[in-house]
Amino acid sequence: MRHPSAAEEATVQASVNELGIRLHALVRGIRLIKQHRVHERPGIPAGMVGMLLELDKLREGCHARDLTDRTGLDQSTISRAVTWLVAHGLVERRTDPTDRRAAILAVTPAGRAALVETYDWYGEVLGRALADWTPDEVGALAHALDRFTRDIEGTLRHHDDLEAAR
Repeated sequence: MRHPSAAEEATVQASVNELGIRLHALVRGIRLIKQHRVHERPGIPAGMVGMLLELDKLREGCHARDLTDRTGLDQSTISRAVTWLVAHGLVERRTDPTDRRAAILAVTPAGRAALVETYDWYGEVLGRALADWTPDEVGALAHALDRFTRDIEGTLRHHDDLEAAR
């Protein structure tokens, strides 16, 4: 196996540093999108969209502790979010048939409608932003972001596993 030269390592490090700068700009752009959505489509607060989407992925529902695992958020954050979502009719609590003391959380039809409306809005904004891009460029970006997020999650999960093993 060939080891990279010092010049190659320096080039890679410069690229990684540039990526860090671009990621900061991306996060700023995402924050801007969320701020505009809250003003234009206030149906779901910005922090709740992701939670509702995670729940919607699990059509049969899940326990709050499953949401904690899936999102990486702490139990108190999940509890507050679920309380808000239930109070606004976007999520319902159902008795778990295998454990009558536990509740299964599921997205309501109103919650699904709110998600559709939200993602339609996101689609309109992204469509305008990417109007000058070719379909191949949009596809390449989507593919690269998918790979990047999976690799980041895998790297951090591996790091957390190593820390837990100590």
